[in-house]
Amino acid sequence: MLLSGSGLTTAINLIYNVVLARFLGPQGFGHATVVYTILTLISAITLSFQIISAKSVAKQSSAETKYAVYRGFHRAAWAVGVVIGLSLLTLQWAIGRYLNLPSPSLVAILAIGAVFYVPLGCRRGFIQGSYSFKGLAGSLVLEGIVRLAGSLILIWAGFGVVGVIAANAAAIAAAYFAAAPKVTALVENPLRLQFAVKEIYLAIVFFAGQVLINNSDIVLVKHFFSAQDAGLYAAVAMVGRVVFSFSNAVVNSMFPLAAGTPNDGRNHMKIVGTSLLLVLGSGSLLALALSVTPSSIWRLLFGPGFVAPGRFDLRYLLTLYAITTIVYSLSVVIIAFEMSYKIANTSWVQLAISGILIASLCRFHSSLRQVILVQLVLMVALLIAVATPFFVDIMQRRREHNRLSGSAVVRLLRRATEDEVIAEILMSDFGTDSFKNYQETMGNLVRTPDLLDVDENAKRRALFLLRHLPLWREIPDGTDWYEVEIFPDHMEHIKVFPRAQWRTLGIAGFCITKVVDAIRMPSESVDPSFLRKVDAIGNQFRQQDPGFNAVVLIGLDEHGPLTILDGNHRLVAALLHPVGEIQKLRFLCGLSPRMKQCCWYRTNLMTLSRYGLNILLRTINDPRPKMKQYLKDSQNVCKPSSSGQFSGELPEVMMEAKK
Repeated sequence: MLLSGSGLTTAINLIYNVVLARFLGPQGFGHATVVYTILTLISAITLSFQIISAKSVAKQSSAETKYAVYRGFHRAAWAVGVVIGLSLLTLQWAIGRYLNLPSPSLVAILAIGAVFYVPLGCRRGFIQGSYSFKGLAGSLVLEGIVRLAGSLILIWAGFGVVGVIAANAAAIAAAYFAAAPKVTALVENPLRLQFAVKEIYLAIVFFAGQVLINNSDIVLVKHFFSAQDAGLYAAVAMVGRVVFSFSNAVVNSMFPLAAGTPNDGRNHMKIVGTSLLLVLGSGSLLALALSVTPSSIWRLLFGPGFVAPGRFDLRYLLTLYAITTIVYSLSVVIIAFEMSYKIANTSWVQLAISGILIASLCRFHSSLRQVILVQLVLMVALLIAVATPFFVDIMQRRREHNRLSGSAVVRLLRRATEDEVIAEILMSDFGTDSFKNYQETMGNLVRTPDLLDVDENAKRRALFLLRHLPLWREIPDGTDWYEVEIFPDHMEHIKVFPRAQWRTLGIAGFCITKVVDAIRMPSESVDPSFLRKVDAIGNQFRQQDPGFNAVVLIGLDEHGPLTILDGNHRLVAALLHPVGEIQKLRFLCGLSPRMKQCCWYRTNLMTLSRYGLNILLRTINDPRPKMKQYLKDSQNVCKPSSSGQFSGELPEVMMEAKK
């Protein structure tokens, strides 16, 4: 339904552009296109609000929390929209002079549509996140129909370019009001402002680069060339947008598939390979069709004024622009694919190339052909820049998967919850001084957890985050947790995280088997207290039921490698004792294709930078003081009931603790 609606919208927009070119001529078409391009540049913000709203709304379990998330984003979107509209009104004269527009009122009219444009993205994000794809498709089609019909009516009424821009503003407003969601009971927004800002910031980086690459050339051509040439170029660029719309359809279909597929290299190679072939195949067919279409067809379609004299005629320019768009679309597929399973740093490469593109076009613009050739060269450079490290990484993961294929490090036994993992880690270190103020009043809550009690889970999470917030913030959102069984033959694929006394062992890689070998042959550099702790745990294995807490692992998938998040000493002690003792341990494992961004799993400059940024953000907005106050209130007010459970409402701070 969504792809059908997108295809119908593309067809409507194509008819819209042909109609405008036919009735307005090259000059008027150039004016209308460049003014609308300003709105397209703003779409980087609009699309960012849409994709983050959709992602955040989809994660909520009830209609009330979905609406609460939308309402928070909607307010912010209106604030941004008003700022953009006022900015356009203030700069209308400067923009009009730079773009050689006949009147600055065109920008003023556009400002009205811009005010509605950002909130419209937020409303579409709510529709998309609620899985109402029919409604989203209808919103896109409605905007296209109002734009086309309104432009025709106002052109026939004699308003010309002004009428076209007014019709565009009206189309945005109509789509906004038609997309109004159903109001539900008002509840507290479960998302933190810090989370929302960070997500929108990352999305803006991606869409800003995309929007600049797709539209900056039209703006610069309108500035540097005559109105006749600018109108001709707008018609050429319109065909490029049709090519790009096909690649977007592939990307929108590929994104959820890639996100839900195990990150083993083989499956990802199939997905990205198929997507690239679809974009390359459809784009090549269109470019071939453009190369054999006579220029007379385009003059008949657009009007007699759309003629490019000389050797490089309209057919040549259309074909060259289509090839340029195909090359860029291949880069977009790779960037979007990376975004589906990890943080795509290639978004910054795209943004940097967009800046170089603008600077290059300001320097090299002797002809329309040169403008397109500059773009082609830079798009090839972008493709090489994003494809080379991507395919190297894919092949490395594929080789790793082949090496471990058929012999997984662990076997998945059952699904586990995040609350269960937190309860296990908290239970293992609740006896430390960090929790001395809570050991008497909340000991039963920790030692005999009821994982079905929402209030208990929230209190345990608050206790856990008091000490482990820096650790837990690095675990990727959406990590899947399982109870697993470890295969002893593949123990070399499990490693300890090199912290504290573990670094004194002096081994490379910190593989668990090498750690055990190093402890069996201790050196003077190893802390004696560390060895005594391992021996003490080892003595507990002699009991029939030693009562150990679960060892917690993290990794990309069950084929490894895996890192121990909690329980280093327990696993080492088990391996130091006779075979079979490891069966007395229980294992929980968190798997996520985005685990590479976690510094506990893979320590490098990128993951440590992310960890440092999170520490900085936590100093600005640290939820732990609120958690301490909440736990204090729980100790004083919320007394245990006859069942041993605490009662009381879940306060707002625990929504922060959940994140």
